[in-house]
Amino acid sequence: MALEDYKADMERCSQCSYCKWIPFDQVKSWRFAKGCPSIAYSNFLSYSARGRFAVALSLLNGQSTYTDRVVDIVYKCVTCGSCDVSDKICRYNLEPLEMMHELRFRLVEDDQLLPQHTAVIDHLRKEDNMMMKPGAGRGDWAEGLDVKHITSEPAEVLFHAGCRFSYDEELQKVARTAVTLLKDAGVDIGIMGKDESCCGGRAYDMGYKGEFVKFAENAAEVWKAAGVKTVVTSCADCYHAFNRLYPPLGAHFEVLHTVQYLDRLIKEGKIKFSKTIPMRVTYHDPCHLGRQGEPYVLWEGKEKKVKNQIVIYEPKKPRYNGAWGVYEPPRDVLKSIPGLELVEMERIREYAWCCGAGGGAREAYPDFSSWTAAERIEEAKSTGAEAIVSACGWCERNLMDAINAAGDKMKVFDVTDLVKQAI
Repeated sequence: MALEDYKADMERCSQCSYCKWIPFDQVKSWRFAKGCPSIAYSNFLSYSARGRFAVALSLLNGQSTYTDRVVDIVYKCVTCGSCDVSDKICRYNLEPLEMMHELRFRLVEDDQLLPQHTAVIDHLRKEDNMMMKPGAGRGDWAEGLDVKHITSEPAEVLFHAGCRFSYDEELQKVARTAVTLLKDAGVDIGIMGKDESCCGGRAYDMGYKGEFVKFAENAAEVWKAAGVKTVVTSCADCYHAFNRLYPPLGAHFEVLHTVQYLDRLIKEGKIKFSKTIPMRVTYHDPCHLGRQGEPYVLWEGKEKKVKNQIVIYEPKKPRYNGAWGVYEPPRDVLKSIPGLELVEMERIREYAWCCGAGGGAREAYPDFSSWTAAERIEEAKSTGAEAIVSACGWCERNLMDAINAAGDKMKVFDVTDLVKQAI
């Protein structure tokens, strides 16, 4: 689709401001009632879904042109999808997240770029990763692991580490632990090591659709040639890319996040716990695993109007309102660990507050990104938890950095960290 295809959404927006908050029936306190980090931080209408609809419509109608402020409005968004969930509960026919992506694609096409993003994308083109690291070190995280490499030895399951877990030295242990846990449980698992490349999902969120398509098509081709049927990843961004963005390009594979596989193995009795972890924790839902973690559903219908007023879709249009994201598996895993107490924050599941790392915000707007993470940390602290647990390296890194900057004592774990400790 193109930006013009969302013109009706831009015109139909009723300016209700629902996009700025979590749904009102989910609000438990004024302190943690907001949903959109962008407008909560910038405090100006244009930084909300409603405002961006207006900006996009003005550009399409030729009523305004690109300015530094317009570029700032478009890019200072974590593309978390909170507005998308609230809009679909309030107004079923609006697609602010899809429109936001198309708006960014248009800015990139028109050479309205952020230097912080172009530096990352230029590196991606050269070294196949979003971490500004040498491509040659892609597989170093798996050094010493006794695991198959699917390019030379077939395996039933491919583990995709992703850029963050491949290069972040503090978080590489998550990928190593995930592979070890699955392998020890009898899973025929393999990796691509140095031959693995970026999923392209973060480039997509930044507005670089061409780069995303290139990496997606390449990955699908390599996986198909290797006979891959199932892909498992510990990265929420990669999970979203494989599960939601690849299928429209014709790439169809079974995609599981590590927490889904661990949950299955625990319930099958293939992973058993022998140690107690006496700790109170709270779980942070990653945006790309939670509200954006719903599987892609092909729709080739048409929009119609009843009596030229009421919008309907024939056949019924898929409603991505976040309700069918990956929520229970990580929680079930944590609840199964002896001694561990799981307490919930006020904004959870499809209504969760973003960690601040997505949409290119961490790269281009570090202050905004850190502020967003700090808000989540305050919410976690309000539960009395000793640690935040998540299932995304980007979330974990952003939360860890914000905690360190503030000098807080809160700890951050990946779900796999605690599973390993309890075995």
